Amino acid sequence: MSFDHSIRSGQRLLRCGYTTGTCAALAAQGAARLLLTGQVPQEITLLTPKGWEVSVRPDLCRMQQGAAVCSVRKDAGDDADVTDGLPVTATVTRTDATDIVIDGGKGVGRVTKPGLDQPVGAAAINHVPRQMIWQQVKDVCRETGYNGGLSVIISVEGGEEAARRTFNPQLGVEGGLSILGTSGIVEPMSEQAIVDTIALEIHQQAAVSRQLILTPGNYGMDFLHGQGWDRRGVPVVKCSNFLGEALDCAAMEGTEQLLLVGHIGKLVKVAGGIMNTHSRYADCRTELFCAHAAMCGAGTAVCRALMEAATADACLEILNEAGLGDAVMDSLLSAIQQHLEHRVGNRCQVGAAVFSNQFGLLGITPPAKEMLQQW
Repeated sequence: MSFDHSIRSGQRLLRCGYTTGTCAALAAQGAARLLLTGQVPQEITLLTPKGWEVSVRPDLCRMQQGAAVCSVRKDAGDDADVTDGLPVTATVTRTDATDIVIDGGKGVGRVTKPGLDQPVGAAAINHVPRQMIWQQVKDVCRETGYNGGLSVIISVEGGEEAARRTFNPQLGVEGGLSILGTSGIVEPMSEQAIVDTIALEIHQQAAVSRQLILTPGNYGMDFLHGQGWDRRGVPVVKCSNFLGEALDCAAMEGTEQLLLVGHIGKLVKVAGGIMNTHSRYADCRTELFCAHAAMCGAGTAVCRALMEAATADACLEILNEAGLGDAVMDSLLSAIQQHLEHRVGNRCQVGAAVFSNQFGLLGITPPAKEMLQQW
């Protein structure tokens, strides 16, 4: 059945979907209904925490060795989600207890590190999906007058393989996917899931260290390794383009020393106060190089060449040829430091180190030098 909700992204309408948590709750409702009534539901419906109704026809709903098994296929809408199309299955059985016990089966991961939504050893079924599953099953119990206990096992066919393409192994969820969702709805092209993942990793690292290194991506990781900075006992978190959100999360978690290490192509934007460095939000690399070069005495020809340069490294070549490389980098680093301090306030010491794949280390702000010496 089609899920007919859309959001606007630019000049396009993109179809929304529903989360693995919603699928698990729907499947649990269907299995409980089959087990307690003996009837196969033709349609399963629930109201998500967002307030949107989701109705589906189960992929599979049958009795199997005394248990009721029901599967609902994940529909991520127009979102690029590795779980799209995977069947989420609930297996419900009667127990001698009086409560509803929820656990994970094949394809659902187990928590192996502290700091996640669930404790170490538990199935990676987050608290909102757990509540949704419990509520759907409880409602069926009330309808049918059943007062006994039930076991609900959630599994995902293909979940273990799909999990390898997620952040789960890095975060400490092994053996399968996490059953997620706070609204019950998947909004396509949403960046919130990425930000939430970064925030979760920062939260985990804050539990063991008050120092933190942020870097946008693999270039930064390679540079850190080459410098040996990743071997000083300070945790490193990749923050993608979401520098501002990562800085906010680190400050809120009580980080005392925060070092941002990034390629000049990303961090030059921070000199202009740009805290989401994806090109769809802002670029201004050449404009910032040009403005700081002009402040350092560059003439019209150099400024025009900078404005026409294709890459940050090309800008550096132009500046070096003009004898302005060091002066402009000092100016940019000062602006970067100012914007970092403005973002985190007085919550922690913050600094930056900037590099280029072509030219290597370009500069370090004074607080960053101090931190590196201490570490």
